[in-house]
Amino acid sequence: MSDEQTNLLTRQQIAARAAQDMEDGWLVNLGIGMPTMIPAFIPGDRDVMFHSENGLIGMGPPPAEGEADQDLISAGKELVTMVPGGAYVHHTDSFAIARGGRLDCAVLGAFQVAANGDLCNWRLPNQTSGSVGGAMDIAAGSKRVFAMMTHTARDGAAKIVAERSYPLTAGGVVTRIFTDMAVISVTPDGLVLDEVAPGLTADEVQAVTDAPLIMNNVGIIPVAA
Repeated sequence: MSDEQTNLLTRQQIAARAAQDMEDGWLVNLGIGMPTMIPAFIPGDRDVMFHSENGLIGMGPPPAEGEADQDLISAGKELVTMVPGGAYVHHTDSFAIARGGRLDCAVLGAFQVAANGDLCNWRLPNQTSGSVGGAMDIAAGSKRVFAMMTHTARDGAAKIVAERSYPLTAGGVVTRIFTDMAVISVTPDGLVLDEVAPGLTADEVQAVTDAPLIMNNVGIIPVAA
C-alpha cells in the first residue's frame, strides 16, 4: 500500500494521539525518537511527569528558539526543557525508578511487536550488534508499555506480527500500539483495532498487519485540522 493510496498520519499526529492516552498524575518514560514529541501535545489541564533515563524527571517539550539550556538534554541527545518541580537525578536513581515499578507508562519505538505483546526494538536480525540501552529495564519495569512506530517497515513488511522474528527486548509487555495507520490494543483475546487513520478502512489496516485484528466498533483517529 503506497502513501498515495492512504492518508498516513505524520509523526506529529501520532504523538498527538498518543498524548491523549497519558493520564493525569502519571510518570512516563519516553524512548528515543517519536516518543520525545509527546510532551508538546499533552492537554494543559493534565499533569503528566516525563522521565528520561539519563536522569531527568520532569522533562518538558523542546525549548523555544534562543532559550535552549545545553545542560537539559534527553537520553536521545535532544535539547529539552524542565517543568516546575522537575529534578536531575543520578543515573543509578533514574534506573531505580524504572526497575522498581515506579513508571506508570513507557512509550517506546519498535521494530516489531507481536500479538502477545512481545517488544523488539534494539536490533534488526541482519545486524551483528545493536544498542539496547535501557530499553529492557524500562520495558520490563513499567506498569504498561505503549509502542509508537510506523505500521510497516520501509520495504512494506509488517511490523505487527503474530509471532516475533526479531531479537527480543521484553516479552509480553506492550499494551497499546500507535502507528501512522491505527491505534491497536494488546489484550488477552488478541489485537483489538480501536481506531484507524482518517481515510483508511479497517480492512486496509488488516492487509498490512501480519496478525488477526479484532474489529468491533472501530473508530477514527481524531486529527486536528
